Amino acid sequence: MFPAFSFAEGNMDERLTHIDEAGNVVMVDVGDKADTRRRAVVRTRVLLNARTFDLLTRNALPKGDVLTTAKVAGIMAAKRTWELIPMCHPILLSKVDVKLTPVPADLAIEIEAEARTTGPTGVEMEALMAAQVAAMTIYDMCKAVQRDILITDCRLTHKSGGKSGEFNAE
Repeated sequence: MFPAFSFAEGNMDERLTHIDEAGNVVMVDVGDKADTRRRAVVRTRVLLNARTFDLLTRNALPKGDVLTTAKVAGIMAAKRTWELIPMCHPILLSKVDVKLTPVPADLAIEIEAEARTTGPTGVEMEALMAAQVAAMTIYDMCKAVQRDILITDCRLTHKSGGKSGEFNAE
């Protein structure tokens, strides 16, 4: 038997849901859970140098329109999350959006990914996948002119729906 898992911050004091009493990994059975409207928002940042940021914002990179490609890649990734994260359920997504905002003062692209569904399980992983794949797509399309690109600050900023209710990061 494993002891209850506790987080240092917050009010969570629950067992790890993907591990059974014998310590084996398991996919959570959501068959008896009620369908609720669920939403998750994730933010991350891609930090560039001045030259790369200029080329990207002028749409002058050799591989083409970086931001449109990254948006589409993020949406596609969210839809395939269950194929890549072993214990994720395939879920019917009602909405996925990826917003990419250039921030000249920081030489950064801010990414906000949102996923929605109505179902028995949440969409945090889908939003995380969308944000990270969008960021990696920016890296891929910019690496010809810059290799030291940083992908930073990826985190869940909002979650709603389900029995645990609403979460908003500070």
